[in-house]
Amino acid sequence: MKKFIEEFKAFALKGNVMDMAVGVIIGAAFGKIVTSLVNDIFMPILSLVTGGMNVSGLFVQLGKSDVAYASVDAAKEAGVATLNYGMFIQTVIDFVLMALCIFLFVKAIGKLRRKQEAAPAPDPRLCPFCRQPVADEATRCPHCTSELPAQKLA
Repeated sequence: MKKFIEEFKAFALKGNVMDMAVGVIIGAAFGKIVTSLVNDIFMPILSLVTGGMNVSGLFVQLGKSDVAYASVDAAKEAGVATLNYGMFIQTVIDFVLMALCIFLFVKAIGKLRRKQEAAPAPDPRLCPFCRQPVADEATRCPHCTSELPAQKLA
């Protein structure tokens, strides 16, 4: 049992597991932000474009009934089955915006990483006689002992 606990502890404290846990927590918080963006900003704008219609409240009443219900809640209260395609549309919009936000975030992080990468090292100075690398300050080649021309400073 002690070995099992030690193996589990080693697994749980690995960097990958901890990174994944942090990612899941941040992802959940990011999801709430995007959901708020959809519900509080984009859906009201979409409602204005569609003439004041609440997209998330769109539904089709299933089954035969003489009563037309004004909302999903009213239909559910009456025990009528409904097909809530408005909620599906809102969830799709939610997903698309989440994917867009993640894409833009990953693209920005990639751009930052490329900027942080060090510039490649300049090509080494080569001896004109033996073509071996030579220190920039050297006046003689350590390989063939030839005198080197003076280094031009840029």
